[in-house]
Amino acid sequence: MTTPPPAGGASGAPAGGPLPPRPAQSPSGSPSVPVVQPASKRDSPVYTPGDGLLGWLQLRPTIRIRLTLLYGGMFLMAGVVLLLLMYWFVKQSFQDVTNAGPGFTIGPGVKMVGPDGTEISPAKFSQLLSNAQASQAHLALATLLRKALAALVCLAVIAFAAGYAMAGRVLRPLNRITRTAREVASSDLHRRIELEGPDDELKELADTFDDMLDRLDRSFDSQRRFVANASHELRTPLAINRTLLEVQLSDPAASADLQQLGKTLLATNERSEQLVEGLLLLARSDNELTDRRPVELSEVAVRALEQIRPEAAGREVVLRPALEPVTVAGNGVLLERIALNLLQNAVRYNLADGWVEITTAPVPGGGGELVVSNTGPVVPGYELEHIFEPFRRVKGADRTRSDKGVGLGLSIVRSVVRAHGGAIEATPRTGGGLTIRVRIPGA
Repeated sequence: MTTPPPAGGASGAPAGGPLPPRPAQSPSGSPSVPVVQPASKRDSPVYTPGDGLLGWLQLRPTIRIRLTLLYGGMFLMAGVVLLLLMYWFVKQSFQDVTNAGPGFTIGPGVKMVGPDGTEISPAKFSQLLSNAQASQAHLALATLLRKALAALVCLAVIAFAAGYAMAGRVLRPLNRITRTAREVASSDLHRRIELEGPDDELKELADTFDDMLDRLDRSFDSQRRFVANASHELRTPLAINRTLLEVQLSDPAASADLQQLGKTLLATNERSEQLVEGLLLLARSDNELTDRRPVELSEVAVRALEQIRPEAAGREVVLRPALEPVTVAGNGVLLERIALNLLQNAVRYNLADGWVEITTAPVPGGGGELVVSNTGPVVPGYELEHIFEPFRRVKGADRTRSDKGVGLGLSIVRSVVRAHGGAIEATPRTGGGLTIRVRIPGA
């Protein structure tokens, strides 16, 4: 199992997915390690509405929305310009007609009477006639402007709706690419876009994406075949060596020196077997799970406790379980590996008469939390950034001994947590030892 680092403690860095905000320091006063968001999540930006128009409307500024605003805005600007030009031309025509005058004259002897019964002069009559024409022209222009604005608003609504539909049709191939990418990320690499249509930029993008998926599929197939072949080729000779050594050690006629040599070689062989198993599990667990089922986290912890009890008793380490029922989504075998590796790490790097505490509990927002705390050497906070790296072991430890693992335990834990879309956080305890907190999404 992975060990705390040397002489002053273990090292470690958080891995896995994002955790809810936590205090800058742990309850014990030790600094808490920031949690790094997994790569699978970093590529998915989250939009936070701002203070602008889109923030006020609470709309996500998708390409479709922006194209719709572009199409509708261009139509609206063109309509406003056309309306202003039409208004100016009509107004100019009315002014020309008004300036031209009535086009007739009033002869002598014609008597004209106003609305109040008084007689008015020809000049006064012409003035009244011009005022009436100007008033009628003004009313006509106002009516024209009002109706034209109403028509422009209606046409603008139609233009925005048509622009939205048109943008959706134009972006349909891009939506298909996005859906396929999500299906590939959540299921398998055998799906392809296979976009049909004109040989434009979108089809070129889809073909490029298909080529990338082909290369990735071949790469993962090659990795799976390598893991399968390595599993057989590496385990077989180690198993043969172990059998031969055990047979030799069982010979009562073997000398003391030969017995000691056999025990040393057997311990070295056992460590090699653990290393092979750890590397193979690390290679298999680095990919995100595609088949997740509800798993009771407390039952997983109980199974891990049953396996670690004999070793804890031999090292005089007290186990303190405090398990609450909580259901998470994932693979039961891999989740048991998380609990077992954390317990093994806590037991093997502990003090005489020390203790290991394991708890399970639900977390706000869904999901469950597995926490393993233990006594042990004091761990400086700056050392934690290396704790989840492979092959991190105590300096000066006997490399031939297998009782403290091969330095892959916490690396495997981090890989399995990432595969579950969870998060892991390590915090040093003031009195010595570590507190490792694992969070797994809910079912």
